[in-house]
Order: sequence, then structure tokens, then C-alpha cells
Amino acid sequence: MTDLTLYHNPRCSKSRGALELLEARGLQPKVVRYLETPPSAAELEELLAKLGIPARQLLRSGEEEYKALNLDDPALGEEQLIAAMVAHPRLIERPILVAGDRAVIGRPPEKVLELLP
Repeated sequence: MTDLTLYHNPRCSKSRGALELLEARGLQPKVVRYLETPPSAAELEELLAKLGIPARQLLRSGEEEYKALNLDDPALGEEQLIAAMVAHPRLIERPILVAGDRAVIGRPPEKVLELLP
């Protein structure tokens, strides 16, 4: 099976649920605690390509940083939104499971199962 990587926040119930679902199937994904080791802009661009979504769809709009940085401004482009997520990783939606050249946001946590054979 393809190596699995889970972008994880252990304080998030959805993220913990996704990890539990994988472990219950005997899978041990590489766990990236993205709040402690935030992805670079290049890594985020790669994640977005695997997810098949624009940067705006990866933003957590309920976070204080979202409002403080006026990230709801439609004039902001991909590069600016990605830069905001690099600087403020709490803005990144979670969890994200990566399997090879595909990825999925685990909301609800069961969505991670879509990448499994």
C-alpha cells in the first residue's frame, strides 16, 4: 500500500477520529503535527494539488486569524492565502490524509477511508 501521511492536530476531535479509523485498520500513517512543524508554501501547493482544491477551500474561516487578516477578501490570490497559512498554520483545515498523489480532508473523519484500497 502507498505510504500514508496524516496532517494532524491532536487537540482536534475530527483529527483524532481520523487517526483512530486508520489505526483500527492496522495502518500507521506518518503523523505530521502541522502546528508544530508547519508546511512550507511549496508543500502547501503540493497538498492543494493533491486535494484538487484552491487555497481558499483549505482555510478555516472560523479562526481569529482569518478575520484579523481579512482573508475573506476575494481580491486575495492563491499566493497570499498560502502565505497566510504558512505564517498561521491554525488556518489550515484538518485532518488531511495523503496517499501517493491523492489527498482528502477528513471532515467527517470517515472521508479518510476514501483513499484506502
